[in-house]
Amino acid sequence: MSFEPGRGPGPAKPTEEALSDLLATHDLGALATVNRAGHPHLSTVAYAWDPAERVVRIGSTLGRAKVRQLAHNPRASLYVSSADQLSFAVAEGAGSVSPVSSVPGDETGRALLAMQAPFTDPGDEAAFLKNMVEDRRVVITLRVERLYGGGLDLSAS
Repeated sequence: MSFEPGRGPGPAKPTEEALSDLLATHDLGALATVNRAGHPHLSTVAYAWDPAERVVRIGSTLGRAKVRQLAHNPRASLYVSSADQLSFAVAEGAGSVSPVSSVPGDETGRALLAMQAPFTDPGDEAAFLKNMVEDRRVVITLRVERLYGGGLDLSAS
């Protein structure tokens, strides 16, 4: 693939399905929340995408900036890039924060557990749920109202 000097591929507009697939293919992205001064605050997060519900779930701990900021302003976006950095998806919507996990196996702990790969040892699940309480873990739920993205059209070379 070659381009004239000073030229490169043009933009590509991915379909909604392709954007959803990009979100589903990855589990790390950048979450943008809004701080009190109105500026974006970015955090690298691990996430789980549920395309049927159009929901992104992110585990965090009580006291993190993103958790505090969502309490004041629920607007948030998750940015995910393809492995080759040639395309991206943004899931935008309102974020909410669950109650802190306070008893092993409570609703928040179970939601965090559902975001993990299954444990082969049942004892590991119990330890995980106990650790969620000790770490004061919460679940951020981003209800996706808008999904957009872009990339480069490499087929036009």
